Amino acid sequence: MNRLAGLVLAFAASLAAIPSPAAAQDKSLTIFAAASMKNALDEIDAAYAVKTAAKITVSYAASSALARQIEQGAPADVFISADTDWMDYAIGKKTINEPSRVNLLGNSIVLIAPKDSKIDNVNIGPGFDLAKLASDGRIATGDVKSVPAGKYAKAALEKLGAWQAAEPKFAMAVDVRAALTLVARGEAALGIVYSTDAKVEPGVKIVGAFPADSHSAIIYPVAATTTAKPEASNYLAFLRSTAAKAIFEKYGFKFLVSPST
Repeated sequence: MNRLAGLVLAFAASLAAIPSPAAAQDKSLTIFAAASMKNALDEIDAAYAVKTAAKITVSYAASSALARQIEQGAPADVFISADTDWMDYAIGKKTINEPSRVNLLGNSIVLIAPKDSKIDNVNIGPGFDLAKLASDGRIATGDVKSVPAGKYAKAALEKLGAWQAAEPKFAMAVDVRAALTLVARGEAALGIVYSTDAKVEPGVKIVGAFPADSHSAIIYPVAATTTAKPEASNYLAFLRSTAAKAIFEKYGFKFLVSPST
């Protein structure tokens, strides 16, 4: 009787060790992505879902917030940051599978105004007086202490000698899309956002572009988390594909890797 019971228990244990068909074929993924990627990534995810039948769930927010959420145990499979600092932070916290990291995209920052603003054709360079240009209005961007767009904006303004006078006029937003919305609604006279953000918001216009050498290169790294499902590797490969490249470039991103087929 004891021998029979042992055989039954061993058989049950062997069955438990075999993954169920549902688990073996789990094609659901959770992506944590910088807010500025929403339009392009939504289209790419739709294309990936059609190709693979995968279910993609995306959480968009400031890269700083996403990196901290992953650190606190949020169930993400892939992290796409709008700067290298927050990806480095996540790697330092050992929440990212470092070998999977790729510096995928590039971007630029621009000065925007509401579409009906009289401000136009601003020459941004050394001596640029942003405070005077804003007059009594506010200037929107991401929080300069943590949000990548805000960090790039502050760095550029410091290099151009415009930060000190303009700082009191800044409205710090939780992410770059929130800053974009403030300008589109006319709640801020000016804003500093990515060129890709301005391109998808009909309520704003670009009035000037920041010199590329006024701030560090804007790079979007992507990587799988240490808890990622196997399907994440296929998703990362798709982000590097010619199909994804065409979509990213349509929205104004610079594709920084050699595309795969």
